[in-house]
Amino acid sequence: MMENNTIYFFEPNNKNSKKIVSDLKLLFEDLGITAVERSEDARIVASVGGDGAFLQAVRKNDFRSDCMYIGIGIEERNYMYVDFNYHNLAEIKQVFKMNNFEVRNYPVIEVKINDNQPNYCLNEFTLRSSLVKTIMMDLYIDDFLFEHFNGDGIVISTPTGSTGYNKSLGGAVVDPLISAMQVTELGSVNNNHHRTLGTSFLLSKARPITLVIDRSVDYYPIMSMDNEALSVQNTETVKVKLSDKTINTIKLHNNTFWHKTQRNFL
Repeated sequence: MMENNTIYFFEPNNKNSKKIVSDLKLLFEDLGITAVERSEDARIVASVGGDGAFLQAVRKNDFRSDCMYIGIGIEERNYMYVDFNYHNLAEIKQVFKMNNFEVRNYPVIEVKINDNQPNYCLNEFTLRSSLVKTIMMDLYIDDFLFEHFNGDGIVISTPTGSTGYNKSLGGAVVDPLISAMQVTELGSVNNNHHRTLGTSFLLSKARPITLVIDRSVDYYPIMSMDNEALSVQNTETVKVKLSDKTINTIKLHNNTFWHKTQRNFL
């Protein structure tokens, strides 16, 4: 059993959350893991809810790499980030009592808009025009001008984010053991004046990407990271790269990313 542990519960806005969290606190206290009131004091951060709650827990704890995240579902359904379920407390108790779990590192994307402080995401970063028209931008890989983009927007995802929005756009599903980010186009325009690659592609950590917005039109791009919108005006450049940060997640044995992908999509 893990020693000298503390746990913080990130609660969903749910009418049953108080009872659920109370039951979970008692369970972990029986295992010698003390619940704390401040997330910065915790060695384990537990999200209580679905994948959205997990993403919020990671974001609101600043993508800490000095703790472990665990997802505990409250509904009888399959998830991508959440391995455990409130309706099977016996499994949680047995797994922690026997140390029968794995700790997996997931890569994180860093996004820097203009000269602002960097933001981070675990799933994907999305940029699109807020107007009923396409957005034009230059796409640089390193310092190399790769293409002039004209279309609805761009999605840049981590491997764990590749199964969500990115997959619906025709992007590839990427094994999280591969340290890469995937770039996928949204409704690109290809004609005699504009030409894009027309397919998603992967970039390694050594190859950051820069989006330079065409300032001849006031696009006011809409940007989002994971499940939250970014409010930034006068966007000129967006620099995206794989961060040195990773997050540590507690997962069940024999419940890999590919097990979850099969359950959710096949």
